[in-house]
Amino acid sequence: MPIRHSIWNVDSKPTALREAVLPSEALLEDMIVAEPAILSDQWMLIGRQANTGFGGRIDLLAIAPDASLVLIELKRSRTPREVVAQAIDYASWAENLDADEISRIYSTFSGGGNLSQAFRERFGDVLDEDALNESHQIVIVAAQLDPGSERIVDYLNKRGIAINVLCFQVFETDAGQLLSRSWLLDPIETQAAASSGSTSSRATDREPWNGEYYVNFGDSAERSWDDAREYGFVFAGGGSWYSGTLNLLSEGDRIWVRVPKQGYVGVGRVTGDAVHAKDFLLPGEDGAERPVLEVLTRHQYHRQYADETERAEYFVPVEWLETVPLSQAVDEVGLFGNQNTVCAPKRARWRHTIERLKAAFPQYDGKRS
Repeated sequence: MPIRHSIWNVDSKPTALREAVLPSEALLEDMIVAEPAILSDQWMLIGRQANTGFGGRIDLLAIAPDASLVLIELKRSRTPREVVAQAIDYASWAENLDADEISRIYSTFSGGGNLSQAFRERFGDVLDEDALNESHQIVIVAAQLDPGSERIVDYLNKRGIAINVLCFQVFETDAGQLLSRSWLLDPIETQAAASSGSTSSRATDREPWNGEYYVNFGDSAERSWDDAREYGFVFAGGGSWYSGTLNLLSEGDRIWVRVPKQGYVGVGRVTGDAVHAKDFLLPGEDGAERPVLEVLTRHQYHRQYADETERAEYFVPVEWLETVPLSQAVDEVGLFGNQNTVCAPKRARWRHTIERLKAAFPQYDGKRS
């Protein structure tokens, strides 16, 4: 049903804030450029009113930590069919953009900035040109969501198109107007659909998912693969973009774990749901269960965010079927890789990767070879 909500002041006699309207959606676009977190604090804006060559200009273009693109289109009083058709038309343009074209869009938007440098400063990682624009998602920003828009977006999502709607409302207060937002779908669902390959620009590489998950494991000064091997878990944190996809995993799922720039290091079976660091328990030296951050003391695991919901580490318990140390990681040309913490790849390359990994990890099914 269409998304609408009310805001009430906190008082012994609460009253609802009066709903208002922005002077124009152009103002909303200006606000987003000034403060991109209105959309998401996990993305970086790289373009505004970029010429698509199709007789139109895309409102906003962003990039996610995995170098996928986010196409953002404001509804601007158009009908549901018009705005969705326009967004999909722009997506057909975006999927063919190469690294040079995307870099030029960012240079124009930033007044001469360097995309690779900006990406490293924003996300703390090197921009992989091979991953750049490997997939994309569409976000429609609207003042209100009508039933027609909801039906169209729901239909497209069920057919693997990564598209979402961000609705905003404006409320009057004595101090001025307030802007609220609400997503039609959990943004993690759209992120997962994009990372799976449903909207990959490599059409010939798409195929049905085989039911096995890819897990990206960041071994660093913050975290340790040795700890994960010893105690049986995978994890992620630092923001919902990183930890949210852990919720794709359910008890019994088989996962294949890869450490970036190292290779595949293990295969396991999930034994429980994702749990906040404060609630995840491990056996201590005395055998008694203790909070994970009390047991794992050699690395940080984002301890500074332990009392937060958004940026804290989340842990998923795993029964390892077979693992290897980092020094023996399996890495070959052509194996699947992705910067999302978890994804369900729909790529022919994933099938090839699984075939190679089953040979490298013969105990993948829990049976001794």
